[in-house]
Amino acid sequence: QVQLVESGGGLVQPGGSLRLSCAASGSIFSRNTMGWYRQSPGAQREFVAGITSEGTTNYRDSVKGRFTISRDNAKNTVYLQMNSLKPEDTAVYYCNLVWGVNTNRRTYWGQGTQVTVSS
Repeated sequence: QVQLVESGGGLVQPGGSLRLSCAASGSIFSRNTMGWYRQSPGAQREFVAGITSEGTTNYRDSVKGRFTISRDNAKNTVYLQMNSLKPEDTAVYYCNLVWGVNTNRRTYWGQGTQVTVSS
């Protein structure tokens, strides 16, 4: 059983920073992609950033230059450093872990952590 546990959300003023963490536990395939998604009220869940076990990263355009995703493979942990936060970044942020293809594809989600950017 794979579990993802997020931490690091909270309330921050515009222009501030937060760092999210997500620790994965259980039987995890070594080649995988970990990432972050977010969902605000009334909106669909959207991709924020992802990183493969080899270190390749990908970001949605609106966070490029402000957010940095990283991971520690030894700890099965992914981080999201969020700088220059804007009110529109307010959402519940979900950690995601994926590996495999087609019928062997496995997808796991964390419980979510609230990020609120407000003065």
